[in-house]
Amino acid sequence: MNSKRNMISVAPMMDWTDRHCRYFHRLLSPNTRLYTEMVTSAALVRGKQLRLLEHSQQEHPVALQLGGSDPHELAQAACYGAQAGYDEINLNVGCPSDRVQSGRFGACLMREPALVGDCVKAMRDAVSVPVTVKCRIGVDDQDDYADLQHFTETMLEAGVQVLVVHARKAWLQGLSPKENREIPPLDYARVYRLKREFPQLVVVINGGITTVAAIREHLAQVDGVMLGRAAYHDPYVLARVEQALYGVPLPTRESVLQHMRPYVDAELARGTALKHITRHLLGLYQGEPGARGFRRVLSEGAHLEGAGWSLIERAMAPMRMAA
Repeated sequence: MNSKRNMISVAPMMDWTDRHCRYFHRLLSPNTRLYTEMVTSAALVRGKQLRLLEHSQQEHPVALQLGGSDPHELAQAACYGAQAGYDEINLNVGCPSDRVQSGRFGACLMREPALVGDCVKAMRDAVSVPVTVKCRIGVDDQDDYADLQHFTETMLEAGVQVLVVHARKAWLQGLSPKENREIPPLDYARVYRLKREFPQLVVVINGGITTVAAIREHLAQVDGVMLGRAAYHDPYVLARVEQALYGVPLPTRESVLQHMRPYVDAELARGTALKHITRHLLGLYQGEPGARGFRRVLSEGAHLEGAGWSLIERAMAPMRMAA
């Protein structure tokens, strides 16, 4: 993450950033760091669901995000992740969903920095790849900078070198996960202050960032920017970022889709339904003439039996004419 080539990343998002999504994002962005959906340590260690670690070599650099609060279990799960070839293990201390709270992990752990520190130490002792943490700026009534400061000091003591900070606090009661992504106000200044006071820490900012201009502004204050829903709903923004920051020529949207073809064909051959892949492609033509028709063709046809590459060709046809 210290590499200037990994200044930009795409946030781990439940039900969104699966392996098909990550393969697609990698075609748009050679340099962005990608993250898995959150995988619970219990699913890996107790559930033996090692299929959750599946990914393709083309995804690298790619990080595995884990959720959990048992140091021994997280260490074992981190080992599985490192053995599977992930470039980084990230601990989720920011997700506010009910599902997460009932399992005593996610954002509620910001109230227990010592436990998080123990988890990080155990994971770092178990693997040689970097162990990072993704957190919020606070949780519920923890609204003082001092709380975030103490949490950060504890992470540094545990050996954390990279902290990804979603610049909103999380309300664990009264707000849904969706509302937690939108209602608590963004406080970028708090994250900037954190970087100033802990210059040795690589600080990556997350939350509400949607444009190349905004990314440039943040990079003047912190080390990295993590894009969330913008990268999913308008994935071509990743190609724009590559061009702006790294000078990578802007690919056409059609060329990106054509590069998807070998992957789609291979997945169909192994029994993957087309709908599981095309749902991630729907936003590719966001804002372009004909985008609604492109989405409609894929949405209406991908779930049908026998749906294959020809459906994607059919969705592209009017886009070619509009170009």
